[in-house]
Amino acid sequence: MLKSRIKYNTAEFVTSAPDISKLPADTGIEVAFAGRSNAGKSSALNALTDQKLARTSKTPGRTQLINTFSLGEDQRLIDLPGYGFAKVPIEMKKKWQKSLGEYLQKRQCLKGIVVLMDIRHPLKDLDMDLINWAVGSKIPVLALLTKADKLKQGKRKAEVLQVRRALSELDGNITVHAFSSLKGIGLNELAWQLDDWFLGPYVKPESTEPEA
Repeated sequence: MLKSRIKYNTAEFVTSAPDISKLPADTGIEVAFAGRSNAGKSSALNALTDQKLARTSKTPGRTQLINTFSLGEDQRLIDLPGYGFAKVPIEMKKKWQKSLGEYLQKRQCLKGIVVLMDIRHPLKDLDMDLINWAVGSKIPVLALLTKADKLKQGKRKAEVLQVRRALSELDGNITVHAFSSLKGIGLNELAWQLDDWFLGPYVKPESTEPEA
């Protein structure tokens, strides 16, 4: 069972927008999910919310619009168009990249980015472009290494450490976790990071018991 301060299973679809002009008002807090078209972005969103919120497909690259999901209280999850792999006409791909870039550069309520990468093929050029942009813009990043169930535990830990070492050189606010939507690996860690972005870091309440 997911242990988080926000009930992510209450997420509701709001809109699919071709560009930021069609998105809800630029207020409150948004957390964006971004990644290559075959990184398992939709599966991660569905695992987090425990519902078929985002459409999954065996054909990568089906997320062609900026999809918005509301958590209430002016908090939203954003599913950005996948980049890289999709077998689509070049003009359509350029249109996706434009809407993705526009969102990242101009959306003021963006408070964190979850960058999803296949744990077997992390830190590709487009992934690094996105992470470098976020670091330069002072936006926190959660690097989520997906499909972690494909590796044995030892290899999985080694990959996470390697990615952490590589990204530590960027001097940004970057967290790295292994993740599997199939096995639930890293699901709580994903929820806790989002909790911090939406609500601020958890502060343990002081004891109310009388002093001895």
